[in-house]
Amino acid sequence: MTSSPHSLALPADRASTLELFFDLVFVFTITQLTTKLAGDPTPLGFGRIVIMLGIIWWMYSGYVWLTNSVRMVNTVRRVLLLTGMTGFLVVALAIPEAYGSTGLAFGLGYFVVNAVHSGLFLTSQPGAWKFMRWLAPENLFTAGLVLVGGWLHLPWLWVAAFALQAITPYLHSTGHYNVQAGHFVERHGLVLIIALGESVVAIGVGAFGLPVTWQLVAAAALGLTLAYHLWWCYFARDDEHAAEALAAIADPGRRSRSALHAFGYAYVPMLLGVIAMAAGVKKAMGHATAHSGFRAAVVLAGGVALFLIGEAYFRHVLKIGAVGWRALGGVVAMATVPLGVQLNPLVQLVALIAVFVAVFVTEEVLRTGRTARQWRH
Repeated sequence: MTSSPHSLALPADRASTLELFFDLVFVFTITQLTTKLAGDPTPLGFGRIVIMLGIIWWMYSGYVWLTNSVRMVNTVRRVLLLTGMTGFLVVALAIPEAYGSTGLAFGLGYFVVNAVHSGLFLTSQPGAWKFMRWLAPENLFTAGLVLVGGWLHLPWLWVAAFALQAITPYLHSTGHYNVQAGHFVERHGLVLIIALGESVVAIGVGAFGLPVTWQLVAAAALGLTLAYHLWWCYFARDDEHAAEALAAIADPGRRSRSALHAFGYAYVPMLLGVIAMAAGVKKAMGHATAHSGFRAAVVLAGGVALFLIGEAYFRHVLKIGAVGWRALGGVVAMATVPLGVQLNPLVQLVALIAVFVAVFVTEEVLRTGRTARQWRH
């Protein structure tokens, strides 16, 4: 794949170990958000998680676009990237009380993340000013809203920052950015697999200090199996097809726009789904055979629903597979809430796994049937 003289692009390459190290720091925010939601599974608590993840994800994604164009090949760039990682670490550490006593730390860390991102782009990539002349000021403005909102405890400023970030890409052309599909898809896949790994860690945290009974073992095994089905939903086929579909889009502007929707917007509900699912499984570990509280059951089912709906949108954007059955699976997942409330989390976990199996089997049967018909004709 080649780039035009005015494109922000480098030859396609694999993600580096330094980028993976960066992802490990970012995913600590997923751990913190999961713990926060498990401790406050209320509508307000979930809304706060949505806002924090939204504004954090915007800048993580910004770093993926950065390293898609700029290699961290010298000490100065690596030190700057380490500074950005430190900012993300401060943000993660501040999450538990971000709407209170640590709001200023959250805002300061986030501002550092933004400033380093803009600085690296502008100093490391020739011609970057064509792209960053509008993106850098807008990013720093929203980072300022987050900083002031955290300092003065004005959460509506965070909501405003999230909203501005969501609409920013529609205010400007992305035609001068030529996404390198292989690297781009791999980076996002890495962060998703690490986030799923954190859901396994949540099982261990939820089980800490509890006697190893058959109920605990069953809950842990079912929680792991549910996480596996989230993995299968994306990594069985969609990640490879996504790379092929993105690379096949010849126009840089259309490729950038598709990348934004598939890996920017669609990933938000997918990651929220991982967070909520992990929080629900964590809550289930100590109460495997007792009735779930309504909120705990909703969080568990809602995590699966969000992931499936986000994955359906991901497929829709890249046109890489059936959409309807995954969206329907998300709706059916919410119907398992009464099982947790009236029976117990074990039954609900089994039902959620059955939802995934039904979706996968149905899609495979229909896909095989279409293939057979094509061969006959």
